Amino acid sequence: MSLLPSSPLAASRLQRIVLRANVALAVLLSVAIFAMVNYLAQRHYARWHWRAAHSVRLADASRRLLEATANEIRLHVLVRPGHEAYGPLALLLQEYAAASGNVNVEFVDPDLAGARTKELARQFNLSGEECVVLATGGRHLAIPAADLVEYVLPADTTENPRRLFRGEALISGAIHALTQATHPVVCFLEGHGEHAPVDFDRLRGYSRLAALLRDQNLDLEQLDLGQTKMVPARCALLVVAGPQRELAPFEVALLRDYLTRKGRLLLLLDARVSTGLEALLHDWGIALGDDVVVDEAHTLSGRELYVASYPPHAITAPLQDLASVFVLPRSVRPRTPEAGGDQPIVTPLALCSSAGWAEFNLDDAAVHFDPQVDIPGPVPVAVAVERGPVAGVHVQIRPTRLVVFGDSDFVSNGGLTGANADFFLGAVNWLLDRDIAMAITAPALPELQLVMNARQLRQLFWLAVVALPGAVMLVGLFAIWRRRR
Repeated sequence: MSLLPSSPLAASRLQRIVLRANVALAVLLSVAIFAMVNYLAQRHYARWHWRAAHSVRLADASRRLLEATANEIRLHVLVRPGHEAYGPLALLLQEYAAASGNVNVEFVDPDLAGARTKELARQFNLSGEECVVLATGGRHLAIPAADLVEYVLPADTTENPRRLFRGEALISGAIHALTQATHPVVCFLEGHGEHAPVDFDRLRGYSRLAALLRDQNLDLEQLDLGQTKMVPARCALLVVAGPQRELAPFEVALLRDYLTRKGRLLLLLDARVSTGLEALLHDWGIALGDDVVVDEAHTLSGRELYVASYPPHAITAPLQDLASVFVLPRSVRPRTPEAGGDQPIVTPLALCSSAGWAEFNLDDAAVHFDPQVDIPGPVPVAVAVERGPVAGVHVQIRPTRLVVFGDSDFVSNGGLTGANADFFLGAVNWLLDRDIAMAITAPALPELQLVMNARQLRQLFWLAVVALPGAVMLVGLFAIWRRRR
């Protein structure tokens, strides 16, 4: 018995049925494969950066912070799209959301979403300025949009100020602060004519610096050793900012005891001022010079010193290619170490150039280098000191740390220029073991500039205003002439 169709018409109908079945099966298989691929891609996805700039990639410290945070992190971005930080901020927050499923980002345009803006302002008690609000675990912090971009001087002072995007450092720092139970306390010594964090004077005040420290989620206090007779245990860092009179012997003894107890000390000591701390610093391997460091190749008026040479250290890593500006600084040099173990490690942080020197003849108005007396450059104006565990031996012992600057005016209200604030905050973070804040650097925003001379501007005018419109007009006249013919 034959199974073949008995007529050509039946064979054609069977072929069409088989073809349609094959097409339907192919479509179903394609849909199933597409669904399976998307399911696997959602569960096991990978991201690649195709941009030339690497600034959109999160630092390893930020990734570790997000991995250690279990609570939901909500970011409400109340920034107008026209703001200079909006573009890099949007790219950065995409990285945060991609790095952790706990991060939820909401963009709110204050001009278009007025109701939502008012609702967030009431919820988080906002002042009305553009900002980024972070909320987690029932706590919140607001980062002003104006703080996202910082202008600093490059190492080459002939160049224009550089714009740095501080978004990742501020956002990761805020997340770290919100997930911590308490904030470190920074104590400012008072009673000897020091700079005060509550002083708004342009020359002597530290109010701008105090605001930066509070933005780093630090609590500030003023400390008078003459009254307390001790450095409180809550003091995570003691700052001695430009004393104008000598400390009493018992106060120096309290500071010595504080360092012995693994304390953290930040000293800003001006030139031509005897503070009574010289012997203490000598014991810690520091030679505090009775001089002024000058560098005629890196100054404008002779009073300021532009520093762009930073030896390798965790504090100075983000400062490369940037300039700090000191005002008549004194030399702060490592002293020749003595024999014996457990000696402090003294590391220079900032140096004048080889054309500068430490001037000891301070009464001479016309300074000049005297090889018999002065110290040739490069001369350090800031050092970091650490004493604690032996190198290579991993033990849980908190080391003693000390940072000394040879100037206190470089972070006053009128002196916060160039990389001065970053330099100071880097020292604070190192002294407080805040590795997350130190590991995140602020990338430079791209500058798109078209620089032309007068001749090129004239050529551009004739090309854009005369040549191109004239060519279009001639083509139109030629077309009209051809049609009339």
